[in-house]
Amino acid sequence: MYCTIKYINVENELDFSKIEGFEWDEGNVNKNWLKHLISSKESEEVFVNKRVYYYDDKHSQIEKRFSVYGITNNGRKLIVIFTIRKSRIRIISARDQNSKERKKYEKEAKINS
Repeated sequence: MYCTIKYINVENELDFSKIEGFEWDEGNVNKNWLKHLISSKESEEVFVNKRVYYYDDKHSQIEKRFSVYGITNNGRKLIVIFTIRKSRIRIISARDQNSKERKKYEKEAKINS
């Protein structure tokens, strides 16, 4: 059985004015590099370049989870799953966007520019 994840654009609902940076859990800091060859620096770059945020209601039972579709300084298009704990962004995972996600990102980024 397939399950679909409902993503709701929350670009205007997230308040990053109180965010003080990133928090990396020791178990996750190298996970994205080992699995997808994505450095923590690249994951963080997505938050300052052209990006689109979504709320992930399927994976938000314990804490609110979000995804950000964005681009690194070198032009790599990523999807980063994260939560906000206190005043820090905690990255859960990061990977390259697949072709469907790239189309979605390019469409949404164009609309929001």
